[in-house]
Amino acid sequence: MADNPEPVSGEPISTKNQVLLAGASAIQDFAPLRNVCAHLNAFHAYASDPTRAVEANHYCGHLNEDVRQCILYDGPEPGARIIGIEYMITPELYGTLEAEERRLWHSHVYEVQSGMLVMPQGALPDAVWEAAENREMEQVVRLYGKAFHLWQVDRGDRLPLGEPQLMTSFTRPGQLDFEGRVGDRDRRFKTDYRRKKEARKHIESPSVHPDADQAWKGQHQQQQQQQQQQQQ
Repeated sequence: MADNPEPVSGEPISTKNQVLLAGASAIQDFAPLRNVCAHLNAFHAYASDPTRAVEANHYCGHLNEDVRQCILYDGPEPGARIIGIEYMITPELYGTLEAEERRLWHSHVYEVQSGMLVMPQGALPDAVWEAAENREMEQVVRLYGKAFHLWQVDRGDRLPLGEPQLMTSFTRPGQLDFEGRVGDRDRRFKTDYRRKKEARKHIESPSVHPDADQAWKGQHQQQQQQQQQQQQ
């Protein structure tokens, strides 16, 4: 969700360009975008500072059975900003990566099991949509993600400034103001993380590779070191 009502520097699109864009969209082929088949919503944390959380709307497509790619937006509206990208791969592919590469990827287990990760509902009855969403969650819970954000909307940037930022997922309770952030998202999307959590109890939690989710492990080590220094 955009953090301010006028989030982008620059002038409004002129009438001339509106006409040109309408003409181009009528005659050009946007084949790669037609591969997008799922809209997922969750929250990312900066790997360099996990205390910073950003809501991300993922518009994802499958490259094959083992690889997905997602465009990340700050909202679901037509004028939403592209804030990043995420790739998702199966555990089988993740296991083939070098150790240093594996450290850049995050798990999705807590996102699924907590009800944080949702597919905003389309025009279907609740029971039908929930069944379809659960089938998607049964797949996503196994996947590892590698995400970079290009636009730091959480600090109010009006342009994509600085270097790409590696992001991570939340992995356990207490890392995020869950009721504040996810509760607000639920009110906007008319979802309910508590109901999602209950409906997903049948989904098995896979084991997570020890090389994944390094941002939180690094933060835990820093906290332990600080505690040891205070005790000395």
